[in-house]
Amino acid sequence: MTISKRIRTCLLLISSFLAGLVNAQNPSAFYIANEGVMVSDGETKILFDPLFPNTYGQYLLPPEEMKAAIFAGEIPFDGVDAIFISHYHGDHFSPEEIYQLMEAQPGIQLYAPNQAIIAMRSAAGDSGSAVFGRVNSVILAFDDAPVRFTENDLLVEAVRIPHSGYPMRMMDVENIAWRVTLNNNSTVLHLGDADPRDDHFANDAEYWDERTPHMAFPPYWFLSTAAGRDILDNRIKALRNVGVHVPDTIPTDPIQRPPELRGQDIFLTPGETRPIPAN
Repeated sequence: MTISKRIRTCLLLISSFLAGLVNAQNPSAFYIANEGVMVSDGETKILFDPLFPNTYGQYLLPPEEMKAAIFAGEIPFDGVDAIFISHYHGDHFSPEEIYQLMEAQPGIQLYAPNQAIIAMRSAAGDSGSAVFGRVNSVILAFDDAPVRFTENDLLVEAVRIPHSGYPMRMMDVENIAWRVTLNNNSTVLHLGDADPRDDHFANDAEYWDERTPHMAFPPYWFLSTAAGRDILDNRIKALRNVGVHVPDTIPTDPIQRPPELRGQDIFLTPGETRPIPAN
């Protein structure tokens, strides 16, 4: 990361922390890095793909100051209720760090595909029995019906959508799209690295029609392709989309972006926030 990027990240991180203090009760999304997002609604907070070790040469890592705040449970990451992992790839999930976070924060529930849980059990060795009592494993094959969990103030829904690259690669990756409703009020959708083919979504058309997300977090290729935008507009139909998984080469100035991303709302800098629209 260049010096200017570091300065911009630090300034925005500070300002977003202060904004979080002011707007703590308003439903909002807080950008961590890559596909890492925190969603808050009142006192209820959830994290998607928050800790991971690999940039693959093009994606941002969570800033160290932000990671420290997550582990310490400091504002704005105080009182996190649940973590959701989309899939086991190095730019989305660190088995070691998520296990350490679960140890440090005994009130957090984890929801993750089985591949990620297996890796976390290996990282924990024989010491993780208490942590794994708070772990919810999802095992879904292609075309399996969506599954649901209820936990306190959360309605959790999950469906497996093939990883981007289908059908030529990544066929074995358990990519989970999480649709979560907080406090029976705000519904958000995190797609992981979903592949933008309509037939993946057409199989569960009734599921997508059942609940409209107030905000969706699609990987940027859903916003930059006609096929992806069609899915967002006609299947998911979220009130607002904010793109994630954006390469660090994409400028913050919309005019300098590739044409297909100039009019799109995307997360670019750790610490950015977005208000979640009401019904």
